[in-house]
Amino acid sequence: MEIVALNATQIQAGLRRRDMSCLEVMQAHLDQISERNPKINAFVTLCADQALEQARALDNTAQTDWGPLAGLPVGIKDVTETAGIRTTFGSKLLAGNFPVKDAAIVRRLKAAGAIVVGKTNTPEFAAGANTKNELFGATVNPWDITRTVGGSTGGGAAALASHMVPLAEGTDFGGSLRIPASFCGLVGLRPTAGLVASDPVEQPWDMGRVNGPMARSAQDVALMLGAIVGVDDLSPISTPPDWGIAPTDLADHVARFDPRGLRVAYAPDIAGLGIDADVARCCEKGLLELPALGVSLRDSALSLSDSNAAYQLLRGQWMVCNYAPYLERLDDLNPSLRGNIEAGLKVTSLQIAQARAQQKQAWLRVLAEFETCDLIATPTVPVPPFPVEVNYPDQINGRTLSNYVDWLAQTYLITLTGFPAVSVPIGLDSNGMPVGLQLIGKRYSEPMLLGLAHSIQQALPLAMPG
Repeated sequence: MEIVALNATQIQAGLRRRDMSCLEVMQAHLDQISERNPKINAFVTLCADQALEQARALDNTAQTDWGPLAGLPVGIKDVTETAGIRTTFGSKLLAGNFPVKDAAIVRRLKAAGAIVVGKTNTPEFAAGANTKNELFGATVNPWDITRTVGGSTGGGAAALASHMVPLAEGTDFGGSLRIPASFCGLVGLRPTAGLVASDPVEQPWDMGRVNGPMARSAQDVALMLGAIVGVDDLSPISTPPDWGIAPTDLADHVARFDPRGLRVAYAPDIAGLGIDADVARCCEKGLLELPALGVSLRDSALSLSDSNAAYQLLRGQWMVCNYAPYLERLDDLNPSLRGNIEAGLKVTSLQIAQARAQQKQAWLRVLAEFETCDLIATPTVPVPPFPVEVNYPDQINGRTLSNYVDWLAQTYLITLTGFPAVSVPIGLDSNGMPVGLQLIGKRYSEPMLLGLAHSIQQALPLAMPG
């Protein structure tokens, strides 16, 4: 089997057995990038020479000194700072930006031995769920290059689905790890806020936007997550994982996970905006596999539809806080991002107070659901991947949406509640495009979330395109 066809855990094992060298692994992935990236546009900046040099250095280092991710190529989202490597945030305003230090998650990845290959594409300032910008253009879906990869970690998702890298880093606020994972047949995790340190950020105490991992398998996500969790003095909400297992054991735990006895509640439409019929059928068909795994499955009427407005108000406040340095240059931003910031400037203190009260009610409602189940399942995205030239879908099953973020509600409402969630492939729709199932758990339930995701992937294996 070709090196690039292997998952991260398989490459890790091969390196440890000396079946391959770090240099061979890196060169194979750089060759894949050279072949596939011109059409897919997943990577916007490469640091090939630096990556090859680091791979050679690892080959000359005793394995006893290797970290858990030693020799594994990783793509870093172009909103995550990397020392000496161009980081543009997908914006012409920062086209020549070269940070002087790494973000916290990059420091953790490097300390674990991962090798940064380059930066992956994102909408401008990660504000959008279709990965395109005026600086680099659009990233297309490897399953069908006429379709979107979603966003905003779309470049990372496309790189994974086309075997350019085995691991990718991203951020998630409205669903930016979960949505591209769903559209590309991958596993994308939004961890418990604070598990992965966020630095640098404009709002260090913010629990909305998190950094996290994406990969082709739940076990690979667990391998990466175990290497990047932990407390960082520069991240005031950072916290150690309350898992009951060592972070370095997480991948093995997930691989051995026994789902028998788990109770899953399926809530098909938590946003109350409808689910595309094809997506719904795919999720329902895939869920039929759960009883055979020993999982108890029941339907749930859980709805958070009354919290849509609360999230959008809080999102507006978040936009103003994060992009305050650009308030004098709004006309230089793309219309969608500019509109977000301008809407945020109109939000009042009373509206924020009301939104926070509604957020509490949403959290309590989900917490009450967990009294009779271990995990909640929903479709990750209510629509299939749409044409890449379309910014966002304006209807679901013929029902017109009220604004351009409504279609993200299945994921952003979970962000609002503060619970961790993962998207796992549950099957293909009638057009052969991947569909993701979102699994939601209590805080620090990542071992269970990824464990069930692994079991689902074993029961419903999905080969990547091409």
